[in-house]
Amino acid sequence: MHIYLIVEGICMSRRLCANKRGISPVVATVILVAVTIVVAVAVAYWMGGIAGLYTRYEKLEITSIYAEYNATVKNFTITVYVKNTGSADATIDNVLLNGKPYNTFNATLTRSLPISLSVGNSTTIVINIGSGEPFVSGVSVEVRLHSAGGQEYPKTVTLP
Repeated sequence: MHIYLIVEGICMSRRLCANKRGISPVVATVILVAVTIVVAVAVAYWMGGIAGLYTRYEKLEITSIYAEYNATVKNFTITVYVKNTGSADATIDNVLLNGKPYNTFNATLTRSLPISLSVGNSTTIVINIGSGEPFVSGVSVEVRLHSAGGQEYPKTVTLP
């Protein structure tokens, strides 16, 4: 009669432990590296998702701008097409002409400020300016849209 003792995981008899094998150090290292890489990739995706929530930005793009002269009322009309290409909503809170607020020149907008733009949306801003100094034919006018986030988006147009 044989008595087999197993004390704290160590076999006391060769016959009992003859069929038991461990994994090689190379295979163990490969498994540890693979698990580490999988966990690192999962953490990177998770952190990227969180960072995306906190790094939203506004970006307005003036896609088109042109000026026309209306001879019947003797004024210029500047039409501005603007699109929100950022990842956050944007609000246009002022329109500047040559660096000064539009109402300094007795100009009017067809829409009232502020103008809110959701992500991916676009809008049209029409500015009516009475002819006369400093706005006469052939003069370049810098139209600058100011956002509530403190950004400015300039574009220049020449009056016809």
